[in-house]
Amino acid sequence: MSQVNRLTGGQIDRSQTLKFKFDGKNFEGHPGDTLASALLANGVRLMGRSFKYHRPRGALTAGSEEPNAIVELREGARQEPNTRATTAELFEGLTAKSQNKIGSLKFDLMAINDRFSNFLTAGFYYKTFMWPAAFWEKVYEPIIRKAAGLGSISFKDDPDSYDRGFLHCDLLIIGAGPAGLAAALVAAKSGAEVILADEDFNMGGRLNSERFSLNHQSGVDWAQSTVLELQSFQNVRLMPRTTILGAFDHGIYGALERVSDHLLVPLAGKPRQILWQIYTKRSLLCAGATERPIAFENNDRPGIMLAGAMRSYANRWAVTPSQSVAIFTNNDDGHKTAIDLKALGVNIAGVVDIRLDAPDSDLYEVIAGGQVIDTNGRLGLTSVTVSTPNGKTRSLTCGALGVSGGWNPNIHLTSHHRGRPVWNDDIAAFCPPIDGPAGLSVAGAALGSFTTTGALLSGAKQATEALEELGFKTESAVLPEAEGTITKMTPFWYVEGCTRAWLDQQNDVTVKDVKLSHQENFVSVEHLKRYTTLGMATDQGKTSNMGGLAIMAELTGKTIPQVGTTIFRPPYTPTAIGAFAGRDRDKDFRP
Repeated sequence: MSQVNRLTGGQIDRSQTLKFKFDGKNFEGHPGDTLASALLANGVRLMGRSFKYHRPRGALTAGSEEPNAIVELREGARQEPNTRATTAELFEGLTAKSQNKIGSLKFDLMAINDRFSNFLTAGFYYKTFMWPAAFWEKVYEPIIRKAAGLGSISFKDDPDSYDRGFLHCDLLIIGAGPAGLAAALVAAKSGAEVILADEDFNMGGRLNSERFSLNHQSGVDWAQSTVLELQSFQNVRLMPRTTILGAFDHGIYGALERVSDHLLVPLAGKPRQILWQIYTKRSLLCAGATERPIAFENNDRPGIMLAGAMRSYANRWAVTPSQSVAIFTNNDDGHKTAIDLKALGVNIAGVVDIRLDAPDSDLYEVIAGGQVIDTNGRLGLTSVTVSTPNGKTRSLTCGALGVSGGWNPNIHLTSHHRGRPVWNDDIAAFCPPIDGPAGLSVAGAALGSFTTTGALLSGAKQATEALEELGFKTESAVLPEAEGTITKMTPFWYVEGCTRAWLDQQNDVTVKDVKLSHQENFVSVEHLKRYTTLGMATDQGKTSNMGGLAIMAELTGKTIPQVGTTIFRPPYTPTAIGAFAGRDRDKDFRP
């Protein structure tokens, strides 16, 4: 079976082939793949349907922030809905189905909703179903309930077991990217009890997605050698496949360890997942940053994804979503994706950069001062329409478009005690609050330091300060020299004049919906969120909130920090109810 979009290189094991099914069709991938990367390698861009309008959707990201590629994983009693294909590890015999459709994924009968989008705008349920009153329980409510939700659950008893446990440490490091690894090295050598947790199955964070060098070796090799070194310390506990769900009182953190989710069936005597309570003296957040999109006409077609995610698929999983790719960016980071894909033999149809002073390139055409104003392709992208500074339009033929609107620090845990994020003009994003959880410090991209050198330095520095507060003696960190420069960026949130430009792609919230919310006097960010459902999908608005806030700020004549932002609540990502129950089920249930 041909993997038409598989490239050379990557961090997959090509010596083994894994067979899996998606919507009843047989495909092949390799160990190290996720379900999303394996589907893209096989030429599958269409992976789901949106919630309200049932529009065709493909993977937008390569991580836990994914709003679109949401599937039902496994079959029978182990069937689980709303699983992110971008984080589901591929294993032999994996079975997945698309969800939120009537009919097939390509021909969803509920797509008729898209034809009635003018009647299903933000808050439509507050204005309709009002008359006649007698219809509510017998007609309206059953229809609404049937349309609600995304996936379906199994009605059989869950055959897997779940457990709960307790851990104690001097320093909990959340995230194993460059900042987290640098911090862990400092902490390990101090003799402190250290836990390093990362939601990915492969520690290294953004280093796994890039091609630059650290100390004359690849970032991937440095990350792997650092992890091996950390494994040699008796005082360090490495916890991959572990998501820190929330920050609670007294330095306690909730963590979900996915012990067996990468297996077809858990090993005998092993739980599927463990919910840990981690008691810490100090904690360090090194959770990185999430790239944000730009809103433009029909920006939700399968094949349109974040540029950083496209780079991850290419460098880590040796996959391109198409053999011809275009880029739309407001910053230098988007150009990195074009450079990396070009080096791997992918055709670059063009880089559309909104800046008139965009960097030029001999490798590909740069359309400086341009904007993507529309896209084409019913079930997958076929071309994009670009406006140029001279007022003309042109078409770029491509099967994928990488979009980069800048990066937002992942500060969710810092707000779990009601701390308010602080705006940073330099990166046009919110940074950690001053009044975050006691004992929690932040480093790396989560702090707003977007260079690898900055991440390494801040990780080591924050770990040193936290440990010295606890009375540990630390050695001066010996950090690698890293390539890379500060990324220049011009804030740009949406293309003006668009009529159907998506902000929240899972819940089908558009720029028009935010404008309608303002028109109807919902100007508070809390009201905006609830009236439009912006940021209320399973991804909690990780890729959508900033765009909505920026548009509301523009409409009200305020700055983004004046408009403010909603804050976050646990869990950081959706969590199985069985994990919270643990062993308290069947005969062991104690109400």
